[in-house]
Amino acid sequence: MADKIVHIASLEQHNQLTKEGLVIIDFHASWCGPCHMIAPTYETLAGENENIKFFKVDVDNVPDVAQHYKITAMPTFVILKDGEKIDEMKGANQGGLTGLIQKLKNA
Repeated sequence: MADKIVHIASLEQHNQLTKEGLVIIDFHASWCGPCHMIAPTYETLAGENENIKFFKVDVDNVPDVAQHYKITAMPTFVILKDGEKIDEMKGANQGGLTGLIQKLKNA
């Protein structure tokens, strides 16, 4: 399931991969405990939702993408539709993340 998640390594890659379709981006950091706690849920959701593109961005490795969305807390999940931000959730809330995915499927 984890291979359904693409790790974004640059702003250019982000711009190319997120311009079409339904997208969720997990902004995380290697030192973030809550990020590690929510990761298995994110991986499960990625495996269950084939019509949504799942991405991860390490804010320390790709700060320009994090700055693009004004990320100030980790984890933060950003929802895009055809390249436009339509929603965001901060924190490692499993129920909230599942609800966000459901909302995205209905977008």
